[in-house]
Amino acid sequence: MEKRYKYLSHILDNNTPTYGHAYSIDIKRTHSIGRGDIANESVISTTTHIGTHIDLPYHFFEHGETIESYEASYWVFDHPLVVELEMDEVIIGKSLIHALQKYQHLKETDLLMVKTGMEKYRESEAYWRNNPGFDPDLYEVLREMFPKLRAFGFDTISLTAYKHPHTGRKAHKAFLNPDKPLLIIEDMHLEGVSIEENISTVIVAPLRIAQCDGMPCTVIATLDEDSK
Repeated sequence: MEKRYKYLSHILDNNTPTYGHAYSIDIKRTHSIGRGDIANESVISTTTHIGTHIDLPYHFFEHGETIESYEASYWVFDHPLVVELEMDEVIIGKSLIHALQKYQHLKETDLLMVKTGMEKYRESEAYWRNNPGFDPDLYEVLREMFPKLRAFGFDTISLTAYKHPHTGRKAHKAFLNPDKPLLIIEDMHLEGVSIEENISTVIVAPLRIAQCDGMPCTVIATLDEDSK
């Protein structure tokens, strides 16, 4: 059976935006064949919270889980769901709950991806300065609707709205609660994804670096052959 695949993550480069414009990524060529070296080699310096990345419980909890706690199978999502929103809230809550009403029968959902359209501003300051955030109360709603949910992703730069940091901290602590976390996938590439497409599987592949609070990742979706 022929399958199609799509990246749901952004490529990292020197222009990758970060939350609050607080960090950057520096990719330097240290050795170059063009300069007479034996091979090309580069050094990367950056935060672990850059580009499409996972927030782990250790990000907000001293004894929260790090990447070592997760088996390889954890990162394979066989029941993903994409929901598209009209951007009418600075703190997304009621609009998402409303949009999810028609999907609440999908009790096997293990990954929820929210497409807000904010991605179109990714190359401008508005992407990090005017980003929407998510209501902390969504955690309990999502847990009730989708008892098998393991991760929550979206096409904005952070779960925290830059202009509402206090609410954002509460949201991070709710979602990353070590007792039953919903891992957060920030800054996803959902622009080319349609809710009409039948995404059968999503694989999230984070870098595996010990004792880190977050990790850049590659995300790949498998689409059924009848998807357009």
